[in-house]
Amino acid sequence: MPSAGGQQVHTVLKENIEALRERRDRQDDELGFQERAAHSVARIAGSLPFVYAHFLILALWLVGNYGAISPVPRWDPDYFGLATAAAVEALFLSLFILINQNRMATIAARNADLDLHMSLLAEHEITRLVTICAAIAEKLDVQTEVDDQIPELKEDVPAEAVLDKIEDVEEDGDRVAKPK
Repeated sequence: MPSAGGQQVHTVLKENIEALRERRDRQDDELGFQERAAHSVARIAGSLPFVYAHFLILALWLVGNYGAISPVPRWDPDYFGLATAAAVEALFLSLFILINQNRMATIAARNADLDLHMSLLAEHEITRLVTICAAIAEKLDVQTEVDDQIPELKEDVPAEAVLDKIEDVEEDGDRVAKPK
């Protein structure tokens, strides 16, 4: 039997999942006809039934065109028709897949932004909790092993400073990796 706190976490988790599902449904509803069509084609093209159907069509084409089916004459002796059909289909499937990947990249970027914002919010809230805990410890005259770290932990870490440090490290890595 879950505790009251566990039930609250379960409720919050359920609400978050529902909110994310509703957001995804809203984003799907905002798609135009063309985006829906491209997504559907890409989804179908990436399925095993699509592969099986193509294998069957190719086998029938080869067997039929070889002359194995007696009443059917060879219609593509040099297989130029098969090659042309496959090339045109590959071209259009590639375009549909690229359109779908662009949409997925946009969604991934939005999700990364959300993740970053949530992390920044959590960092800010944790900093505030450290400040409160340090004040309580000071008031109760409680000494800890991390007292010397508390001033640093009580400071918000600006996202811009972290990004600058990441860029500095990447630039230093590039200088080391690339010969001069």
